[in-house]
Amino acid sequence: MRQSYTNIANWFNRARWLGGLLAINLLAAFSSAQSNKPAQPNPTAQTKSLPDIVYILGDDQAWSDYGFMGHAHIQTPNLDRLAREGLLYTRGYVPDSLCRPSLATMISGLYPHQHGIVGNDPPPSKSDTPAKAGRGGRNRDAAYQKQIEEFLKLHIDKIETLPDRLKPLGYMSFQSGKWWEGNPSRGGFDAGMTHGDHNRGARHGDKGLEVGRTTMQPVEEFVASARKSDKPYFLWYAPMLPHTPHDPPADLLEKYRSLAPTESIAKYWAMCERFDNSIGELLTIIAKNGRPDNTLIVFACDNGWINLPNQSAYAPKSKRSQYDGGTRTPIIFHWPNKIEPQRNEVQLASTIDLVPTVLSLVGLPKDDSLPGVNLTDKPTVAARGPLFGEIFEHDIVELDNPRSSLMYRWVIDGHMKLIVPETFRVPNAQLELYDLASDPWEESNLAEQRAELVKSLREKLDRWWK
Repeated sequence: MRQSYTNIANWFNRARWLGGLLAINLLAAFSSAQSNKPAQPNPTAQTKSLPDIVYILGDDQAWSDYGFMGHAHIQTPNLDRLAREGLLYTRGYVPDSLCRPSLATMISGLYPHQHGIVGNDPPPSKSDTPAKAGRGGRNRDAAYQKQIEEFLKLHIDKIETLPDRLKPLGYMSFQSGKWWEGNPSRGGFDAGMTHGDHNRGARHGDKGLEVGRTTMQPVEEFVASARKSDKPYFLWYAPMLPHTPHDPPADLLEKYRSLAPTESIAKYWAMCERFDNSIGELLTIIAKNGRPDNTLIVFACDNGWINLPNQSAYAPKSKRSQYDGGTRTPIIFHWPNKIEPQRNEVQLASTIDLVPTVLSLVGLPKDDSLPGVNLTDKPTVAARGPLFGEIFEHDIVELDNPRSSLMYRWVIDGHMKLIVPETFRVPNAQLELYDLASDPWEESNLAEQRAELVKSLREKLDRWWK
């Protein structure tokens, strides 16, 4: 929910014309009225020490497809450095393996069923015809535009986002790359690349999708303006990379042709390096115009991707699926001399943890309404219980009823993963249980052999899902 914050000092200056005594009395009355409310942070007192914050968000890349995750051929030197110098969780997850719900979780710290953005597109309007049923056609349908606006009002307009929470600390914020939720101001951003007008083909980012592919100038200008203003900033860098179209530069494609089994996979591998190259450009911008020694960088990918052998499309058990090929992502926190470098291959992490971790690092109190944990707090992470997730339809079934779109729920406890289908959506699906330690690609279903474990995990999943 958008909030307005009053700066008492500015208020006091506006009141001076009433006379010193009257102003003092009014200030005392105001302070008394506020005595039972939580104290708001003082931006000017903290601005100098607060870090600049950068979200780097990948788009359609498998958890294994990075140099630092052990891929034999894909080269990602910039992310490798961030992983080596930062806090890396190799067992990171997104709760839903579809981009819009996943990104909404990263900006809010909430599960999709909590923020309500459970699919990429609202239900079709009644005026939709089979000929217009494609997503591009819907963008030109007036009734559908109304449906989109109603959806934005029901969800993003009511969510307290990370930019909202950082604003009272004095942060400037800027959106670049993929952004589904209309104008960036609806997410609490001060400015952004995306115009968000669905009548002009906004859908998942419009002009913002140029960043990382054709330009970095808006990002460079924003970082420079933040330094000129002497304010900390929050930057949302979500280029549509390595997402299709897989159109890498010729030199990168040539580099991977001799390494990949097919042309399509060579293109995808080249796009992974292209994404990393764009991160190199971003780091150069920060070094040139920002405060590289006081910049908190957070990395995750919106969902996984397994490229089909002979076309630029995703295979089953990857994007949109309930399997690790869709839900798993490395998660990195990098802040020089503030976050101790560590490669954690044991504990579980989730993108529901991004917001609470950032809030803790900038000194804000824990918000019990957020389900995630501070990933830099080792005892808390070690004591964490199971990790949960949920998979929804691509197109939302009902505007404000998440369960109507639910297909699967999943839970991971240690290395055991249970997948529970919602039979009203996937009537022929079966319960699935996997040991991720010995079977990371989820090929051997143990559900029938481990009935008691299935029951136990199912109870935990049901307690979580209310």
